Amino acid sequence: MTVVAEVIEEYRRLVEEIARCTRCELHRFRRNPVPGEGPLDARVMVVGEAPGKKEDEQGRPFVGPAGQLLTRLLELAGLRRDRVYITNVVKCRPPGNRDPRDEEIEACLPYLIRQIQLIKPSLIIAVGRHAGRTLYRLAGLRWTSMTRLHGRVVEAVIAGRRVLLAVTYHPAAALYRPPIREELERDFSGPIAEAVRKIYSGGAGVPEESRQSSILDFLSPGRGSRSGGADDGEK
Repeated sequence: MTVVAEVIEEYRRLVEEIARCTRCELHRFRRNPVPGEGPLDARVMVVGEAPGKKEDEQGRPFVGPAGQLLTRLLELAGLRRDRVYITNVVKCRPPGNRDPRDEEIEACLPYLIRQIQLIKPSLIIAVGRHAGRTLYRLAGLRWTSMTRLHGRVVEAVIAGRRVLLAVTYHPAAALYRPPIREELERDFSGPIAEAVRKIYSGGAGVPEESRQSSILDFLSPGRGSRSGGADDGEK
């Protein structure tokens, strides 16, 4: 599917708004905002929680060890990473890689809603409890816990769009916890893979040609924030 010029222009404006954003205190600590990246016509969207150290350095989501694991998990579901749009609920790195606070999530939520409206995914995969809780709330669904809800795929209406919504653990939680990694692998190879097959069953499968976008496509040199920030471990 060809991305129309209006979508590209609206997305460019959104990325620039995120780069200039001062809605919460996180803008004071960031080196780069991390709006997200991927094809603007992606059928699948992954929503994480917040950028980590590597993401803050590069302005790209999931580029550290957790991102490498995410790439392998997507492959288990039959997806290539460059066919998926990837973002976070919060677009700037919390200092010390702490969890995002409720007021920071609320400040960033309009950006996520606009991304969903622009990209129009058929499947949203929320990784991590903050992402899961936020997406469930947008869908008007009751959140209980990741332990109970991980691996479930439900039909939902989010930002005015009917989607399949899956929640599972954040890949960072699995890096040093083998039981969590096993659960993640089962979720991606089982119910999430089935959801992927479902959304592509009416067409010719996952498209072979789709352009990967990044913040660099939409910001001229020097437009991104480069303020100093903490330099501790990756989320």
